[in-house]
Amino acid sequence: MNTLAEHGMLDGGLRMRAMVLPDTFQDHDSPAAMYAQAGLDAKGIVKKVFETLGKDFAAETVKLA
Repeated sequence: MNTLAEHGMLDGGLRMRAMVLPDTFQDHDSPAAMYAQAGLDAKGIVKKVFETLGKDFAAETVKLA
């Protein structure tokens, strides 16, 4: 399901993307730093949403500022 979602095969009226911890070794650090490294912090989630919607993250965030 993760592969199908990442390639947009499950997109209909709703677009879904799974966000999970990577299956790689991460050095021990604070939970916040580890989530940021994996792209699971607030910035990473917003970036994934814009990517899924086909919008440019940098351009849209400049408009919001």
